Amino acid sequence: MRILFVADPILPVPPAGYGGIERIIDSLIGELRARGHVVGLVAKAGSTVATDAFFPLPGEDVTSRFDTVRNALALARAAKRFHPDVVHSFARLACLFPLLPRRVPKIMSYQRHTGPAQIRAALRLARHGTLRFTGCSEFICAQGRSGGGDWTAIPNFVDLSRIDYVPSVPAGAPLLFLSRVETIKGPDLAIEIARRSGRRLLVAGNRSTSGPEGRFFDEKVAPHLGRDGIEWIGEVGDVKKNELLGRCAAMLVPIQWDEPFGIVFAEALAAGTPVITCARGALPDILTPGVTGIFINDVASGVDAVNRLPSLDRAACRATAETKFSLPVCTDLYLKLYTRAVVEAAP
Repeated sequence: MRILFVADPILPVPPAGYGGIERIIDSLIGELRARGHVVGLVAKAGSTVATDAFFPLPGEDVTSRFDTVRNALALARAAKRFHPDVVHSFARLACLFPLLPRRVPKIMSYQRHTGPAQIRAALRLARHGTLRFTGCSEFICAQGRSGGGDWTAIPNFVDLSRIDYVPSVPAGAPLLFLSRVETIKGPDLAIEIARRSGRRLLVAGNRSTSGPEGRFFDEKVAPHLGRDGIEWIGEVGDVKKNELLGRCAAMLVPIQWDEPFGIVFAEALAAGTPVITCARGALPDILTPGVTGIFINDVASGVDAVNRLPSLDRAACRATAETKFSLPVCTDLYLKLYTRAVVEAAP
């Protein structure tokens, strides 16, 4: 099968540092080519992922209408040269607009919150039902279905080769906050839960140094660091992340918003590490309460969850990552969708 991927021109594929969607595209391309498929990519100039064809995007500002039009036309030219069986976009929906009237099957994948207006407009232009959608969780799919169309939930995946499974940790193992250190991730709540539980807490992640989130860190997080077992780690790479996940009793990230997916939660499961968080957004898709994680509502229920950690199953955490969030499993789901789209689009 000939598959043409599209990525926003924000970061190269793969990214030099952080870049969740770009990492997903990079791994998916590698897996598909290893299975014998021919894969092209339309993305930011300078992308280094090995492909069968690469087409750089001319515009780099995804908020600019001018750049969006330039990129949409560049995608149309790439499709004409590559002759794909299916076009799979992780970019803005607007980039697909020149291809919508064409018969070639198109998959639009959402990794973020969405709404119905743009989806309805795209579906009106799409020919013969050739536009389908995926969401990284049932939560995102539910948002998208309000605009119509065919939606399939395909989760983000974890590179299991980069995360070691740790079947047990010492009784006094610390808790871990691993995420962006900002209001919607609840680091202040994690700190209070750890303090009241008498447990050490490692705080890892990138942070803002200015604006409202910079003030939030200075006022709600920084005063607790280095006291009462609250230890600041800072931003971490893959190696350090693997080490932290493997040495903690649980990942404690009491999110305060509707998370579209949150790859770090699946990464925790891959290490065998249960998760304490709130049942918002995609988290009910990822965790099984009482088995791989515990949902909380406030600090008091968070303290109770910490006390219940011995009842959770680290082996079940790893098994969930392997059977639901591994690259081969998610690639199978995409290939099944591609095949259905190609068959149903055939004249």
